Amino acid sequence: MSITQSYPRTPQTAQAEPVEPKSARLESGDCDGRPNARMEPAAVATLRFDLQVSGMTCASCVRSVESSLTAVPGVTDARVNFATGRARISAGAAVTTPQLLQAVEEAGFSARPADEARDAEGTQTRDWRIFTLCAALTIPLVGQMALPLIGIAAMIPPLVQLLLATPVQVLAGARFYRGAFAALRHRQANMDLLVAIGTSAAFGLSLWLMASSPETLFSFTGPHLYFEAAAAILTLVLLGRLLEARARRHTSAALRALQELRPDLARVERDGAVVEVPATHLQVGDIVVVRPGEGIPADGRVLEGESEADESMLTGESLPIDKLPESKVIGGTLNGSGLLRVAVTASAAQSALARIVAAMESAQSDKPAVQRLVDRISAVFVPAVVALAVAAFTGWLLAGAALSTATLAAVSVLVIACPCALGLATPIAIVMGTGVAARRGVLIKDAETLERAREIDTVVFDKTGTLTKGKPEVVALVPAGERERSELLRLAAAAQQGSEHPLAHALRRAASREGLDLPRVVDFRALPGRGLRAVVEGRSLLIGSRRLMAEQGVEATVLEEAAREQETSGYSLAWVAELRGQTSQLLGLVAFGDTPRSTSADAVADLKRLGLQVALLSGDNRRAAEAMGKRLGIEQVIAEVLPEEKAAEIQRLRAAGRSVAMVGDGVNDAPALAAADLGLAMGEGSDVALEAASVALLRSDPRLVAEAVVLARATRAKIRQNLFWAFIYNTASLPLAALGLLSPIVAGAAMAASSISVVGNTLLLGRLRRGRRLLPSD
Repeated sequence: MSITQSYPRTPQTAQAEPVEPKSARLESGDCDGRPNARMEPAAVATLRFDLQVSGMTCASCVRSVESSLTAVPGVTDARVNFATGRARISAGAAVTTPQLLQAVEEAGFSARPADEARDAEGTQTRDWRIFTLCAALTIPLVGQMALPLIGIAAMIPPLVQLLLATPVQVLAGARFYRGAFAALRHRQANMDLLVAIGTSAAFGLSLWLMASSPETLFSFTGPHLYFEAAAAILTLVLLGRLLEARARRHTSAALRALQELRPDLARVERDGAVVEVPATHLQVGDIVVVRPGEGIPADGRVLEGESEADESMLTGESLPIDKLPESKVIGGTLNGSGLLRVAVTASAAQSALARIVAAMESAQSDKPAVQRLVDRISAVFVPAVVALAVAAFTGWLLAGAALSTATLAAVSVLVIACPCALGLATPIAIVMGTGVAARRGVLIKDAETLERAREIDTVVFDKTGTLTKGKPEVVALVPAGERERSELLRLAAAAQQGSEHPLAHALRRAASREGLDLPRVVDFRALPGRGLRAVVEGRSLLIGSRRLMAEQGVEATVLEEAAREQETSGYSLAWVAELRGQTSQLLGLVAFGDTPRSTSADAVADLKRLGLQVALLSGDNRRAAEAMGKRLGIEQVIAEVLPEEKAAEIQRLRAAGRSVAMVGDGVNDAPALAAADLGLAMGEGSDVALEAASVALLRSDPRLVAEAVVLARATRAKIRQNLFWAFIYNTASLPLAALGLLSPIVAGAAMAASSISVVGNTLLLGRLRRGRRLLPSD
């Protein structure tokens, strides 16, 4: 996996990294005081900054922050996620973190580098105390409204009401006034402005009524005041924000859990002794000692010891994975009962955990097209609400209503409007959906992937290493003529010494089992998609497909019947021939068998239950590919496809009107993964394949493909539901408020409830975290 990285535990005071292309990258250490900034070779440096922004209350705030950041010279892009409060900025090398922080502060908000952001628990505790005090002061004000219901024609004296309401107006209202003044200073309008105007109007009207009747200051009778409306609105809105903030923290719990996985310290061997060092200081080649029950501090390879590792938090695999010498281990996973010596193979910033965290952060900060539309609507929403409130106030006065009636109608309009529900609808669902997916072993790299995954109607699987285990074994050797079987194996295995292809490994293993000594290979040349040429003991050998034999003029009819028999059994074939000047001679053929993964048939069945078409794409011979397809329940088989032709086959399916997902694991799958509407790479696949894909399956289980589709559909459904209810709420409630059918207190409660309902509806995605496998019916 080669993903642009932002590893939270590595010290990065500027939190600046380059936006990288899908090509080779260059490490440059410190660059202009920005630790771990990586520069693109032969390209203009583009840095990425991650900031944590506080003080945002609605989608209008998001637009304000983005506008302020993009106004900084050198900034090319700024995206702010309302649900997480994270701002991601792409900028030129001349841009610094202090410039960006200043831009956010000038917009009326506060920010700090994401890796320095403090936990919000302390702030939340203080806010809950403020709410408790405000609620205690508000209850008597609201409670007096029930006195007439029990036959008591009295009220709390106006001066006492003022004493109760003023602390609420100051303590709970301070945040709204600050936000409103900051917005006005920058010629912006946000939800704080609506609340500040509405509650100030109710409070001011009450003061005016008190001043008009000074003789009733201490009386239990007098004009009706509206202190309870102002206090109740502020208290309810504050409660809504606190509950919303708590729920939003739950949605991003998956990302925080991943960030906290790796242990802070590692035991590393230095100069013959074992010393403790920060895990972030480990370098490639270090030898670390991992005791039973400890977290593994870095990606590595086991040198000594036997144990098992719990990788469930990263891959979703519930069963421990055995670890033996030469086994790979992943930093952040949990060692079992054995003591391990591990050679570090990746630094903290390059580790699998860091790449997973970075991909999740990227996906959660990304904005799909629907969110960009919502942002444009939110930009005019607040001014439109203010205009409607003025119209309601004016209309009631023109209709002959009292000033208090007109004011209350305007206040209801102002406080019932809820731009924050609109702003939260999409990002909160994306944060939750990508978090749940990651816990289940599905890494989604960007928000648009969720949209594309929902539209997929065809899934194309690569065969070797994807639906099969990718570890073929020699099952038959068929010499041509009177040749010896062992001689055929010796020559074929020797020629394959220059190859890392799975079939080459299978031949060498077979030769080793039979105790054959392999001669040296010279002049080795790979023929991609066809086979290879090599010289062994002075003999020019050709090993590969039937197509390669035909291209080189090798007569293969003598073994045609044997080949048909092996292919019908589902085996892959490699033909072996010797070139002698202008002539050629067939030496024999080798049959290989590759076992399907135990979950492949279930994966195909799950996708069919989702209503998707499934196809098999393979470079193997048609008979073998069709036999494998029949075994797994796949009717559409595309066989004998060269690596460079796989992307063309995907394009052909797309040209026929299909929305195609490609699932692969190898380097030769990368073009097809990139050509598909949706590319999914298996977790044990090559870095090139994982880079080209938009979804990484963190364990090699093809059933995760169906789970990815189910999760994408569920997340998209939550986005639609959230937007629907947010729009319906606002379009239905605003006219009712303007017509005076809703009191300000009811309006305030409804506004708070709308945001909470959006977050609560999204939290239902958490049901999909359960350990059981997701089925299409979920």
